[in-house]
Amino acid sequence: MANPSPSTPNEPLNSETPSQSPAPTTAPSGSTPRHVAIIMDGNGRWAQSRGLPRIEGHRRGVATVRRTTELASRLKLEALTLYCLSSENWKRPKTELDFLMHLLRQYLIEERRTLLEQNLRLRFIGRVDRLDAKVLREVERTQKLCRDNTGTELVLAVDYGGRDELARAARKLAHEAIAGNLDPESIDEQAIAAKLDTDGLAEVDLMIRTGGDMRISNFLLWQISYAELWFTQKCWPEFEDEDFHEALADFGERTRRFGGLVSS
Repeated sequence: MANPSPSTPNEPLNSETPSQSPAPTTAPSGSTPRHVAIIMDGNGRWAQSRGLPRIEGHRRGVATVRRTTELASRLKLEALTLYCLSSENWKRPKTELDFLMHLLRQYLIEERRTLLEQNLRLRFIGRVDRLDAKVLREVERTQKLCRDNTGTELVLAVDYGGRDELARAARKLAHEAIAGNLDPESIDEQAIAAKLDTDGLAEVDLMIRTGGDMRISNFLLWQISYAELWFTQKCWPEFEDEDFHEALADFGERTRRFGGLVSS
């Protein structure tokens, strides 16, 4: 799948937990993240550096998605969120977008057996309703097949933008207030989190970005407030299991303060 970013053309295409709760005051080093999010950047650049068309980078990126998803399942992560297609990616050439939609549809069809075998749950965030009808049909079929799974939740961000998500959440709250079902003075962080696409998911503990750029590209702006960030120069098609393990090991060595102090 593709790598999203609003500023460069080479970036990416129900949990049982309660709504996002306030972050703890501290976490010990050596811990394992519950929720990992990845900006899958560099598909196009990887292909062009090898004299290949950009679409070959996206095709190779799907193989990395499969490998990384399987590893997340083996590690029993609570959730893995992948930035597949940003809301800004629609500015790309139609031929590339058509290929990305083809890849997404193909992935959903071909990976059903794997999703079931690995007990993976499946969630989509973003404006999935705006996808082509053929793609949307496969989205619904695959989600239905995985609805009774209980393992790692695979979250695919498609036609997603963090600002758009927050704006949609604000509109939902505004409509409830206008209808007299919500006191505006009662709106707090939990009320907002409950209206986000990620309602019910743990907040992101670790965000990984491939491709060398060091920015978050409108990705999960609310959810990564206290996330640890990890960047690699490797493009997404080059991202291996050992790189994922390296990111997790680095996370385990960090002390997360969440604005507080570490007890002596």
